[in-house]
Formats: sequence, structure tokens, C-alpha cells
Amino acid sequence: MAHLSLYRKYRPATFDKIVRQEHVVRVLTNQIERGEVGHAYLFTGPRGTGKTSVARIFARAVNCEHPVGGSPCGKCPTCLALADNSLDIVEIDAASNNGVGEMRDLRDKVQYPPVSGKYKVYIIDEVHMLTDSAFNALLKTLEEPPAHAIFILATTEPHKIPATILSRCMRLDFKLIPEEDLERHLAGILDEMGRPYEPEAVAAIARAGAGSDRDMLSIAEMCLAYGDKLTYAGVTSVLGSADFATNAKLVGAILSGEMPTALSVAEDALKSGKSVGVLLKDLLEMLNEVAIAKMCSNAEKLLALPGEFYAQVAQIASNADGRAVLRATEIFARTETELRFASSPRISLETAILRAATPQIDRGDDALLLRIAALEQKVAALAAGAPVMAQPRSERVPEPAPALRATQEDELPPLPEPPPFDDVPPWEPPEPLRSPKAPERAKPAPAPAFEEKKPPEASSSSGAAETGGASVPDDSPEAVFGLFLRRLRKLPKSGVAYALCRDLVPSREGETLVLTTDVRTVCDTLNSERHLPVLREVFSGIGIDQFEVRFAGADRSIEKDGIRKLKEDFADYPVEIK
Repeated sequence: MAHLSLYRKYRPATFDKIVRQEHVVRVLTNQIERGEVGHAYLFTGPRGTGKTSVARIFARAVNCEHPVGGSPCGKCPTCLALADNSLDIVEIDAASNNGVGEMRDLRDKVQYPPVSGKYKVYIIDEVHMLTDSAFNALLKTLEEPPAHAIFILATTEPHKIPATILSRCMRLDFKLIPEEDLERHLAGILDEMGRPYEPEAVAAIARAGAGSDRDMLSIAEMCLAYGDKLTYAGVTSVLGSADFATNAKLVGAILSGEMPTALSVAEDALKSGKSVGVLLKDLLEMLNEVAIAKMCSNAEKLLALPGEFYAQVAQIASNADGRAVLRATEIFARTETELRFASSPRISLETAILRAATPQIDRGDDALLLRIAALEQKVAALAAGAPVMAQPRSERVPEPAPALRATQEDELPPLPEPPPFDDVPPWEPPEPLRSPKAPERAKPAPAPAFEEKKPPEASSSSGAAETGGASVPDDSPEAVFGLFLRRLRKLPKSGVAYALCRDLVPSREGETLVLTTDVRTVCDTLNSERHLPVLREVFSGIGIDQFEVRFAGADRSIEKDGIRKLKEDFADYPVEIK
């Protein structure tokens, strides 16, 4: 006996064997039991969800002499006659018989009565492949067929079928099959075959099937040929995926910002023979697993991974920021679309890894939110008393030559010892910026070089060093902005505002202090309800009532409009902008 594929060998013969399409089965069985069978049906849905199988069962059920629960009994003479090739059930592949001639031939033969059954059933698969002329030839017959004829049209793309055909059919939509039902179906088949398997391997095959029962059985057949026992490692090898440890290491390095490690792991995976498309698909799948492990309480049940593999995914999810996972997923999803038009897929993948692993070089909104989140974590750590780690210097100052250093050490006298830390006078901030009409304040006498340390009660009762202090040597915007930053830094929970304000450029327009930035997100964030009251409070404390945080791009657009207007007004004269 010739070998049969799994999806052919285990094709369901009754409605109760159909996987998950309960809504379709219920409609058809009720019509059969009530004797209210229609003349034209349209089965739509993704591939491998049971459209043709249901059509064949329905064709035998409507002719069965004693249907059981709407399904054919398989024992009556009619069922036995229809079990083999029969003229009463005609299957037509519209992909290869899509011309008007085939439909005219069908229209002529449909007038002949059935041979052994009550109905003559025509199953037209991939009906969307018919030409317009073929649809027109089928239309009249489909609208008013003979009493003994039933048409079942099956397609994966119903939007390509003319509306005149759709309006004459009862449409039944087939749905993708959930992974849980696919796992149960495959496990039942393996038990019937007597083949040993790992539950994680069955879950992996069900995920690879992507809702299609036929695709899942095709993958399972390849995996069964790989070894005597169906294992998770064998399934990943057959599917061509990189090993789990490589994927976990790569995703962990990307989410933790370890760009050199991420590029190194990707290079090793590509050198081992993995294609760019497969590695990118593995990255997206791993990121999806990390997102599920981070957000879902029943993630271990949903993912159905081996225990050691799920532990790695959970570890990555606990150390990763949710926004970083979402940002990396969006980057690689866009890259998967761009690979179809890329001349160098490998460079596109490595560029996407570089962008996902280094949000600090990205000026997008998502990258800025990640940097703000990192700053908030550092501020929270500092508030909790965590030690501050010194940042490595990017450039090293060259040391003097050995001969010159020896000469300097021999000739220069030793430096005097610095005074004790307690004897240093307290820092006094400069005087707030004065309004042009405000009266001149008297400058206090200069403080002595060193003062004795004040007792705690004296320092706490006097706030002159904190709110008063020496006058500003000049009222320049830079001096006022520097005082503002020092005051802002002392406020609790102002780390994010302080970090965003450090790159602002101060200037003055009349009595208004203008703070300019080149990043619109920074401008919008500082002008939000969360940070603007804090800025207003600090500026009020130093005597500034009028200030504005401005986006530099707006000034540039006004400047460009002015130049364009000037050139239009003086079109007869050459205008040169310097």
C-alpha cells in the first residue's frame, strides 16, 4: 500500500472529527436533520482549516439514507457507493480549470440526475481563480440550479469573488484553529500511531502550524522522520531555527544595551549557516515570548516551553524594560518588511540590531522615553543611597614625557595641604536677577576666607545661605540659568526635569528668559503639567516671573518665512542672506 501523508491519512470522515469549526458544523447538521439543505454554499477561511473536508462530509451526509447526528453513517448502500470515486460528488480545481469553457461544460452536465444518491454535489475549490467570463457562465446556473444540484464554493480570498456570486450563496467562515486544539489533535494522532513524543515538541509544532491543521500535520510528518522520538530539539532542527540558547543570548544582549555582544552573537549565528530571514523570525518569536513572560501571569502555560528554556525567558523578561521590548519588536518587524527590497539583507539585520541595542543614539520618541526611564531609575537609586559608579572617560589625557615629568617633580615645590573640609565656608548662591525697575540692593560684605563651623541649630534656623547670598556678578541669562539648575537639582524627585534642562540654551527677550531646545519632545515634556509647575516654582524662588521653554524649530520656520517674504517684496533686487 502506498504511503499516505498524515493530513490525508487522518482526514476526518464525520463532523464530530472536525477540529474546532463548531459554528459551521452546527449550521450544516441542523439543515441536514431538518431537510432544509440549500443549493449553494461558500466556504471561506485560511488554508488548512477544514473547508474541503467539511465539503466532502456534507456531500456524503446529504445523500446518506440514515445520517447519524447530521454525519454520514458510512454503512448504508449510498455511503458505500460514495466512498469510492462517484459521479455524484464532483470536485473541480478552479486554479487549473478557470476558463469559460469548463464552466459551460459544467452547466451542461449539471442537468443530468445523480446516479446513486439524492443530490449531485459540485465542490469548486479555489473558486476565486475563475476568470470574469467563467463567473458569468456560472452565474445563471448558480442562481437557479436543478433541484438535485448543490454547489459548494471554497476559497481563501472571498474579496476576489464578484458580488453577484456572493449574493447567491450561503457564506460560512472558517476560523484559524487555536494552538490548544492543534496540540490535542496532534497528540491524539501520535498516541494512535504509538510514537513517543515530548509535550514541548507537540506545542512547538502547533505554534509552527499557525492555526492551520494541515500545515501542522505536514510539519509533524517531517519531524517524525527526523528521529524515533519526537523531541523539542529535533523540532527546532527541522524548522531551521537557531538553538534556543543563541536566541536567548542575542535578545538578552539587545534588551540590556550590550551592542558588541549582540552583534557578535548574530555574526556567529549567520556564520553557522542560518539565513537572515530565519534569524529575524527567531528574534521576533523570542521577543514575543519575552513580552508574554513579562505581562502574563500564566505565561508558563501559554508558552509551553521546557522548564530550563522558560527560566531563561523569564530571566530576560525580569531584567528588561517593557518599552524596550516593544521598541525592539517594532524595529525588527519593520526590518522583516524591508528585507524584501534590501540588496544586502545582512547589513539590514545588523543595522536593526545596532538600533535596537543602542537607544541612546536614537532621537525618536520611544528611545527618548527609554533614556528618561533609565534616568529615573538612577535617580531612585541615588535617593535610596546606592553608590554612584564612576563613568569611564572616553578620552585619556596624554601623560608628559618621562624626562619632563622627572624634571618637574625635582624642581617644583610640594603643594600646600588643602584646608580641612569642615573649614570651607558654605557656598552662597548669587543674587537673583533683578527687574530693570527694581531698586538696587546693597551688597553684603565679603565673607572671610575661613569660618568656624556653625552648630546644627544655628545653620537650620538661618536660611540666608540658601535663599539669600551674594549678588550675581552680572544679570546675564547664563548666570541666571546656572542658578536655576543648582536650585532645581536640590528639589526631591526632580531628576528627570534636571536632566532635560541641562541641554537648554538660555537667552533673553525683553524681560522674558527664553530657554531653547532642538528636540521637540524635550520642549513638550518640560511644558507638560508634570514639569512646568516645578520650573515655575524654582524660577519664582530666584525672582524670575517670566520665562518660556521654546522649540528651536519654530524660530527657524519664522526666520525662513521672513526671508521668503523679503525676497518676494524686493524681487527686482538681489537679496543675499549672510
